[in-house]
Amino acid sequence: MASFTNFATLQYQGRSVHSNTVTGEILETLSAAKTAAAESYRPGEDLSYVLSLLNSGDTALSGLTVTDDLGAYEYEGTTVTPLQLVEGSLRLFVNGVLQAAPAVTAGPPMTVTGLTVPAGGNLMLVYEALPTAFAPPTADGSIRNTATVTGPGLAVPVTASAEVPAAQEAALSVRKALSPAEVLPGGELSYSFTLENSGNSPMLTSENAVLQDTFDPILSGISVALDGTPWTAGVNYSYAQATGEFATLPGQLAVPAASYTQNPDGSWTLTPGSVTLTITGTLQS
Repeated sequence: MASFTNFATLQYQGRSVHSNTVTGEILETLSAAKTAAAESYRPGEDLSYVLSLLNSGDTALSGLTVTDDLGAYEYEGTTVTPLQLVEGSLRLFVNGVLQAAPAVTAGPPMTVTGLTVPAGGNLMLVYEALPTAFAPPTADGSIRNTATVTGPGLAVPVTASAEVPAAQEAALSVRKALSPAEVLPGGELSYSFTLENSGNSPMLTSENAVLQDTFDPILSGISVALDGTPWTAGVNYSYAQATGEFATLPGQLAVPAASYTQNPDGSWTLTPGSVTLTITGTLQS
């Protein structure tokens, strides 16, 4: 629905007189709604969107074009796009019935042309988009993308938007290394476990993460340290020397959140948060 205002001007004897201003509204027969299937987004995971068009009039609306900005935003004078259309994902439904794929340009922006919404009917576009390097990964990040419908029979463009926040979570990985790679029976060996967090939230001790391993060959007389700080058996970890089974105790591990930097071109660089657990012992002969 769009509103308009105007007034008249009477000119006489070198003078001008304005009438009162009148306001009216153009009632659009087409309405649009856009929704995202996911509550949040993660790097590397597709987002599904649904754009619904409803024609409340008694005449079909043909020749329509849908343009989706894919979340484009301005950064230091440049337009960057945090989403890209997944090729082949676009599906068209008219009154709930799947139709042949329409003409689509991936963009950005994504453009779909030649659409018709039947009188008293509805049209639905379903498509998937993948977050790009320009998608904000920070805890307060979000992607807001807007679809705009234009074409004959529409007095003004019809728009619909959907906003999805970045997932606020830890994303952990663990990397194991040993030193030295070659050791004699009875020699000293060290295992290191680097826990990395590429998420925008820390992993807290209250989450009771546990790291487990079984050393084969078995280590004896082990010493354990987290980022160089010595740990105590029975307080921070448990170790069964008879079997080689090692485990950190609940509430001992915490990994800081990743840090992020937005580059001059608008893309983001991630530096994982990390901690390293080192276990040193002697190989049982």
